[in-house]
Amino acid sequence: MTKKIEQVAPVEYAEQGEKLQKVLAQAGFGSRRTMEEWIATGRVSVNGEPATLGMRVVDGDLVKADRRTLRVGQRDRDVRILLYHKQEGEIVSRDDPENRTTVFDKLPKLRGQKWTAIGRLDFNTSGLLIFTTSGELANRLMHPRFEVEREYAVRVQGSMSEAQMEQMLGIGIDLEDGRVIFDKLLDEGGEGFNHWYRVMLKEGRNRIVRRTFEALGLTVSRLIRVRFGLINLPPRLKRGMTAELGEGEVAQVLEWVGLTGEQDAPPHDMPAADDTPAVDAHDQAARKTGTSSRPRTGKSPRRNVPVARSKTKTGVKR
Repeated sequence: MTKKIEQVAPVEYAEQGEKLQKVLAQAGFGSRRTMEEWIATGRVSVNGEPATLGMRVVDGDLVKADRRTLRVGQRDRDVRILLYHKQEGEIVSRDDPENRTTVFDKLPKLRGQKWTAIGRLDFNTSGLLIFTTSGELANRLMHPRFEVEREYAVRVQGSMSEAQMEQMLGIGIDLEDGRVIFDKLLDEGGEGFNHWYRVMLKEGRNRIVRRTFEALGLTVSRLIRVRFGLINLPPRLKRGMTAELGEGEVAQVLEWVGLTGEQDAPPHDMPAADDTPAVDAHDQAARKTGTSSRPRTGKSPRRNVPVARSKTKTGVKR
């Protein structure tokens, strides 16, 4: 009698580690797409062997990309996010032919990584400037397709008419590089010849706020960025000071932009200080109308997060 042999399905093992291009992007080497190009052209090795597309790495692996090295899992290679209150008279560039003061001179020094500015502010604009060591995170927050909100306090010489305000929020203003339509415009009053407005839009073209008001015949005398995406300018963060986000806060920023896994859900808008409300009036109205200020990832918000509660004398959170 022949004994029947039962067939047993093979055991499936979950892949270990993270994709190499993701690890490199989060460590600040560049965007994920750029890292894929580096791997494909032989510019990356893992433990002394040429890297291949789709390769995964685990804690302890030694990765070399051009002249830079990365030991996977080391704490000092984690994604870092730094807030800086930019002053007028500073440029957002490492190289300047005129040798003007650069914001990078004010930032904490890094070993094996570099700070990448998330968006720019022109020479005469102050306010919130965000830096990160992750090229992928910077790309998510800056790329036009994600439509991340930028909010500004604007002081102009003179005041807008009702028709101009309706135009800015309705059909928009035509500039030489295309039409711009603001998503929020609040009249915050003023005294004498100067008048304050609060504006919000979802793009970051060069000098777009100043050029829009100039197209209406109004000169901007002061411009301050007070919010970028889910992060507000902390009221206690004085001009010229920095504050670094903690590990949990960084994790939730990554969650918000969808960099921690395809099934993760981002949190609500995040305050940047103890006395900053989690959701401002615009965000509350947005919920009622079904709109949102988070990146367009198709995910639902989850919770509120405090940011940058404590600083040292230099302004850097410890």
